[in-house]
Amino acid sequence: MSVVSALGHGGGSGTPAPAPARRARGGAYLLLAPGLLYLGLFFVVPVFALLVTSLYVPVPGGDVGQFQPAFEWQNYTRSLETYWPQLVRSFSYAAIATILAFCIGYPMAYTIAVKARGRPFLQAMLLVLVIAPFFTSFILRTVAWKQILADEGFVVAALKALAVIPPDGRLTATSVAVVAGLTYNFLPFMTLPIYANLERLDPRLIEAGADLYANGPTTFWRVTLPMSMPGVVSGTLLTFIPASGDFVNSVLLGNNSTTMIGQVIDSRFFKVSDYPTAAALSFVLMMAILVLVAAYIRRAGTEELL
Repeated sequence: MSVVSALGHGGGSGTPAPAPARRARGGAYLLLAPGLLYLGLFFVVPVFALLVTSLYVPVPGGDVGQFQPAFEWQNYTRSLETYWPQLVRSFSYAAIATILAFCIGYPMAYTIAVKARGRPFLQAMLLVLVIAPFFTSFILRTVAWKQILADEGFVVAALKALAVIPPDGRLTATSVAVVAGLTYNFLPFMTLPIYANLERLDPRLIEAGADLYANGPTTFWRVTLPMSMPGVVSGTLLTFIPASGDFVNSVLLGNNSTTMIGQVIDSRFFKVSDYPTAAALSFVLMMAILVLVAAYIRRAGTEELL
């Protein structure tokens, strides 16, 4: 009798109460809804509009900048045939800047997270120095590099004195200046994820390496670097992706021979009013970055990204 009453208790309505897992899943969907709506409105819809625009054709006999809907897939082939050097140059500059940012940013992050551990004031000051460039405009930072690398600046004078560059050599309006600007402007994006990963590294792992008779370099290569790979992958992506589409550094620090694909897209959109070509190049750039990023993450083999 008690079993029957226990089974019948709370079940008189004939509809069982929803399971906790189902309620939790419904709550998760509600929490995701604002983000999904935002992504749908401000990412999916614009990307779809970009794809549609990339297939437009000029209106016969119309004014400059007038286009009509079509399915002109040749816009992609013509764009790539014309501007493939700028696309390759953009990825080359971005890759070099990413490598340089890693070579500079990893020691900085390691110093802040590991060497300065236990000294909060020193860590805070070093982090402020890393983040400080964000307090000024991106364009102002790039203009500052233009002054630093100017022909009459101390950098060029020092390199000439060391015979690194010829007496009539220069750095502004060169690929060196563009890569230097990219490296500097995106250096914090490489340093901060690596620092965040190294900050969570258990110091007992490093001590265990020393207890197993490993010297400093061996402990770093066998313990510290592999454990910090999620931060390295995140920093690499955060540096390479925006650097690939950047055009401010190439405009202010480069010349006609250092034109990047971002400059071409900007010119096609706002100066020439060639919207299909600009849209096609934008879509190609986005898809190329997605393919490269997917291949890189698959090759890196890390799952715990920041």
